[in-house]
Amino acid sequence: MTQKLDIKAIPILSDNYAWFVHDGVTGAAAMVDPAQEAPLTAAIDAAGGGLDLIFLTHHHADHIAAADALRQRYGARIVGPAAEAARLPRLDIAVRDGDVVALGQSRAQVIATPGHTAGEVSYYFPDGPALFCGDTLFSMGCGRLFEGTPADMFASLQRIKALPDDTLICCGHEYTQSNARFALHVDPDNAALKQRAGQVADLRRRGLPTLPVPLSVERLTNPFLRAGDVATLARLRGEKDSF
Repeated sequence: MTQKLDIKAIPILSDNYAWFVHDGVTGAAAMVDPAQEAPLTAAIDAAGGGLDLIFLTHHHADHIAAADALRQRYGARIVGPAAEAARLPRLDIAVRDGDVVALGQSRAQVIATPGHTAGEVSYYFPDGPALFCGDTLFSMGCGRLFEGTPADMFASLQRIKALPDDTLICCGHEYTQSNARFALHVDPDNAALKQRAGQVADLRRRGLPTLPVPLSVERLTNPFLRAGDVATLARLRGEKDSF
């Protein structure tokens, strides 16, 4: 049976991930949040040299810096949030909440997830299932509120929380080990969290990524996703900012 969606994390910069995605039926390829040209072109060329789409989640430079170079080299079209178009490379496909973008036979559903930035979006592929969420949700953490409010982030996390348990969370950064330290600080008796923190420590000792992670694991271990209301999330985010 052909796997519908193939996903590969590519480490870039100091602690970012770009995500290289293939539709298993047609071979159509996409890169999510490309910010460093050399490792990404190496991965694309090693896979046959095709790139159809570039997905951007938000406007920060560490998620977009190589987008134009990849478009020029491979002829890929750039997909990104219409709300941030003025701060992004020229968009070939400007998307809004509820839009659907085809990658071969796979479909990316656009989910507005403001909080980290005002116009950030996430891309949900039911065929994974997988969510490419930029800097909205991290494993055991969430993004800093540079442009949005705690209410924005809470609403965004609730939308993510509503996705299927087996959804693979594909975040923009390898922050998991530091996030685990804070999570254990605020939730020290959480057995699932202790287990996950141990697994993460082992992965990092071996130089391996901690992502993607199933949403089911985040439901049990992520204090921000587990926050029951806006006030709790705001308190946690404030504590994490100075932790």
